[in-house]
Amino acid sequence: MATTPELTFRAATDADVPALVELIESAYRGDVSRAGWTTEADLLAGQRTDPEGVAAVVAAEGSRLVVAERDGEPVACCQLEHRGEHAYFGMFAVRPTLQGGGLGKVIIAEAERTVRAEWGAREMHMTVIRQRAELIAWYERRGYARTGRMTPFPYGDERFGIPQRDDLEFELLVKKLA
Repeated sequence: MATTPELTFRAATDADVPALVELIESAYRGDVSRAGWTTEADLLAGQRTDPEGVAAVVAAEGSRLVVAERDGEPVACCQLEHRGEHAYFGMFAVRPTLQGGGLGKVIIAEAERTVRAEWGAREMHMTVIRQRAELIAWYERRGYARTGRMTPFPYGDERFGIPQRDDLEFELLVKKLA
């Protein structure tokens, strides 16, 4: 377990699933997400995740859902998945009212440190909806590079949301880890 002056990081457990679903949903969907800058509410309606999806990440071999807490309350989370030479970063959420204050930078730095130290990962990979230009720019400022490699959005699978447009796709972003 790592600690910063304000945050404690730990691996999520099954008991965390309800709070993490609420956190993830609040960061991406609905009107509450508009309090932050990472909302996808104009691109996708419906759910971002569900208890089964979060529980699967918590239980998966080679995967960890990291919880960042302040005063015992979850304020952010991210998924780390060991994929050999690289790690995958996903399910990143920061409480909307805390976005824009530098918390995301701390979380992603801790995620990168963790995958280097614990798994020896040389790269971090993530996928971002390519229409999220402001978010992609934020990741680029953190050292992530656009690859131009796209994968289709899972249209018709409402577990990932209800698309509000017909041109959504994911772009792979990659960062070499020192």
